[in-house]
Amino acid sequence: MLADIGHDLYTNFIEDDRYMWLVDGLKTTMIVTVFAALLGIIIGFIVAIIRSTYDKSGKLKILNAICRVYLTVIRGTPTMIQLLIMNFVVFASINMNEIIVGGLAFGINSGAYVAEIVRSGIMSIDEGQTEAGRSLGLNFTQTMRLIIMPQAFKNVLPALVNEFIVLIKETSIIGYIGMMDLTRAAMLIQSRTYSAFWPLIIAALIYLIIVMILTFAMNKLERRLRTSERR
Repeated sequence: MLADIGHDLYTNFIEDDRYMWLVDGLKTTMIVTVFAALLGIIIGFIVAIIRSTYDKSGKLKILNAICRVYLTVIRGTPTMIQLLIMNFVVFASINMNEIIVGGLAFGINSGAYVAEIVRSGIMSIDEGQTEAGRSLGLNFTQTMRLIIMPQAFKNVLPALVNEFIVLIKETSIIGYIGMMDLTRAAMLIQSRTYSAFWPLIIAALIYLIIVMILTFAMNKLERRLRTSERR
């Protein structure tokens, strides 16, 4: 039995250096994920600030309306459809790097969820914090930047890490636009060896290890945040 397993592993990964497809696929997955996460955080914070500003002061009505449309459309349509639209509609006539296309699609999608996470963090801060800022002579923008946002970011940081974990798993559909990500690499090995078990199992284990590492980091971060709050 061990000999059969060894033969299967050799055939699937060692022969013709097929393991390199997984390595290259993992690189692509992580690059797209990091790019999308950074873009999602930027978009999310901007949208969250606009929406919370409207909720607190009634200002930025037009921008708030645009943000609501953005959130409704992005959260109400499948990620795969958004990816396909980005590749085959938006950039159909442009020879754009697929990593950029994927990063934009996933980043815009993630931004909608980050926005609601950050907005909930901002709205959870006691109104007395805003009043304290005003009593110190700070205007609304300064109060948000110096008092509200640091506390809100601290509160939502674990949720943002969780969004990053979700984003890693969502990128597994990027093979639909022809990119060699981790999932597509496993499928490519399967097409060469006619064996689905080991390529898919190994790909799943790689995803699992990444998620476990991030989950461990998130749990450690939460413990540190709780410890700092007691001091």
